[in-house]
Amino acid sequence: MPTPLADLAARIRLVQGDITRQPVAAIVNAANSSLLGGGGVDGAIHRAGGPQILEECRHLRERLYPSGLPMGQAVATTGGNLPAKYVIHTAGPVWHGGKQHEAEQLAACYQSCLKIASARQLDSVAFPGISTGIYGYPKAEAAAVAVREVRAFLSQHPVPATVTFVVFDDESRRLYEQALAGA
Repeated sequence: MPTPLADLAARIRLVQGDITRQPVAAIVNAANSSLLGGGGVDGAIHRAGGPQILEECRHLRERLYPSGLPMGQAVATTGGNLPAKYVIHTAGPVWHGGKQHEAEQLAACYQSCLKIASARQLDSVAFPGISTGIYGYPKAEAAAVAVREVRAFLSQHPVPATVTFVVFDDESRRLYEQALAGA
């Protein structure tokens, strides 16, 4: 049963800070397809979470994704030393001017992560800005996709109970506030 918009708004949070310190059931990693760590959010999560995350990622690569995690898909691992019990890794699109289905690919990332959270009955999940770092996705457009996809999913699913967008800088905070203010 769809959730009324008032209830929906209460289920979505915006926090400016460090995603690795969020007290949620799962955090999302804006990973590269190798699942073996990298820079930005990916590197920070691997450093803070410790070697257990990398160990599980290596196992997933060997067993399920020898060519890497396909773009738009997601997979969960332990949270290792993080406050979050799980990390949901997703491989977002590289920005090519918006003419190579980047919006649909980014939307698939959010959908895949939320489906995992729902299937595992995780009550809370925190998202960074997927693909907005080195992958070059424009932050305003990415925020709009993120908010749209989370609202759509939460309007049809009771779990996760809350979704938090975790932003690093003032610019991203303002862009998410604008996206969240739009109906």
